[in-house]
Amino acid sequence: MAAAITLAEFNRIIEADAPFVPVFGIETLEIGDGTATLRVAQRPDLLRGPRRDRMAEPVLMALADLTLYGVVLSHVGPVALAVTTSMAVDILEPPGASSVIARGRTLKAGKRLVVAAVTITAEDDGRAIAHCTGTYSIPPRR
Repeated sequence: MAAAITLAEFNRIIEADAPFVPVFGIETLEIGDGTATLRVAQRPDLLRGPRRDRMAEPVLMALADLTLYGVVLSHVGPVALAVTTSMAVDILEPPGASSVIARGRTLKAGKRLVVAAVTITAEDDGRAIAHCTGTYSIPPRR
């Protein structure tokens, strides 16, 4: 089964509704059936710490939430008002200064809720640096 939204449609939606995307340089690589893959390239202005040697955790959280959103829209299409109802992010180890890749997948999709998981890995060596689970609420269709 194909995704309910194309990569181009998803990019148009987030361009209009997610002003943080260009600030963090979030790039959508793929939207599949129940999956989404996004990336943030390492940039000096996204690094923190005394030596500016790790990607800022708020960037990782925004990336995780947007990846969840991509997973949700891959099920329901371009629905307005699909919103995060809960989200938990665990930082598994310091992210370092690498670019990062977020891969999201559906855990359960119902009529009103979609639950998904996201793993964020360092692009340079593939190590897992964060894991996220989240639930999105889907508005009733009319």
